[in-house]
Amino acid sequence: MSATPALTEPPRTAASLSRTALWLILGLVLLADALDMIDSTVTNIAAPTIVNDIGGGASLIKWLGSAYALAMGVLLVIGGRLGDKYGQRRLFLIGMAGFTAASAVAGLSPDPALLVVARAVQGAFGALMIPQGMAILTKTFPRDMLRKAFQLFGPLLGLASVGGPVLAGFVIDADFGGLSWRPVFLINLALGVLGLFAATRLLPKDDGDRGTSVDGWGAGLLAVTMFGLMFGLIEGSTYGWSALSLGSLAVGVVFLALFVRRQRTAAEPLIKPTLLRNKGFTSGLFVGLLYFAVTSGLTYVISLFLQQGLHASPGDTALGMLPLTLGIIVAAFAGMALAAKLGRTLILIGMLLTLAGAGWLLALVLASGLSVGLWALAPAVFLTGLGMGACFGTIFDIALGDIDPDEAGSASGSLTAIQQLANGIGSATVTTVYFHFLPGGSTHAMTISLIVVLATTAACLPALRLLPRKAQEGAGHH
Repeated sequence: MSATPALTEPPRTAASLSRTALWLILGLVLLADALDMIDSTVTNIAAPTIVNDIGGGASLIKWLGSAYALAMGVLLVIGGRLGDKYGQRRLFLIGMAGFTAASAVAGLSPDPALLVVARAVQGAFGALMIPQGMAILTKTFPRDMLRKAFQLFGPLLGLASVGGPVLAGFVIDADFGGLSWRPVFLINLALGVLGLFAATRLLPKDDGDRGTSVDGWGAGLLAVTMFGLMFGLIEGSTYGWSALSLGSLAVGVVFLALFVRRQRTAAEPLIKPTLLRNKGFTSGLFVGLLYFAVTSGLTYVISLFLQQGLHASPGDTALGMLPLTLGIIVAAFAGMALAAKLGRTLILIGMLLTLAGAGWLLALVLASGLSVGLWALAPAVFLTGLGMGACFGTIFDIALGDIDPDEAGSASGSLTAIQQLANGIGSATVTTVYFHFLPGGSTHAMTISLIVVLATTAACLPALRLLPRKAQEGAGHH
């Protein structure tokens, strides 16, 4: 069954594409999402090796993940609107091409400054690419296939988010061609070219709706807000709380107020004010922000502790993180079966497992310090992964449980953007805590970091009762 004839017209319904073509489109969208997830997490393991090679110290370690997540989170919602305006196919191709080129620059960067800029550009083009996939699937897939397609996202993205760093560890240890860490980014050249070729052949053409309004002012205010807060946090914690870092934080707060005001007055705001009056949605926003931030930071500091504290090689660190990957995959698959029955209770179970795993890690670090072995840590790391896997796909599905259908696009886009911003904030904040206490030794730094993770996760628990009890039926709102 060839889908080629169908690709000469702008299909709006599943009827104009064969099922084979639809599954190939799903594969392409999953490839794009996997590229994003791998690149958002790959520096977890690569960071110490990169710093040893080109310098940059603790500041570079914090910016490597944060620059990517910051650009991605700020531009995600506007990326979706640009796809509506100019056509999803066009924006997907632009995003994939820019992401691939920025990956090449990252892999060839001779100094920390260029690498951080390349990471931010990767995130920006990723924000143009990622929202188009969901929109294309929603437009072209029949409802029964759409549900099956969305069920694949949680496990695959969970695998990519921790599998990426695991792969990075082995790649760095292998030292292909004496390139050390650089193939971690350069591999995107092959995947990106493959994605571009597939996208030009597979994606249905659409011209978009030029009448769609894009709130550039809102996105700009959000960008200055997040950059001000992140720059102030990272620079202040690394180099001392100077006038520059404190001023940057102040600018972030001022622009946050301007952003909130803009959302109330804009004709087409990035986040609809009615959504913020929805108790279930705002609770999901709060829980998602805290939980994704703290788990993103936790994976980073586990990697730092293994490499800097226990002096594990990148490959051994990858093996040490493998139980986390397995836990996420197992829980994500189980969650697919249990989500409809348990609803928000599944999130509670996931958070309690996260608390148990992080608490177990804390007990091991306190008892054994730097003499703890990777195998001794494995069960606690696995338990933490189970908790993360149970929550990852479920928090936002439940948060969208009582959203009006006409608000679903805005709500889903807002939650995805919050997840990316949380990843940036979390990796910056928890690593900041780790490095702040590192002069007292790796054991002390890890102990305080784990206490922060436990306290933040526990702070999410009271908000869970405000979430909708169940996800919406149908899953088409993604």
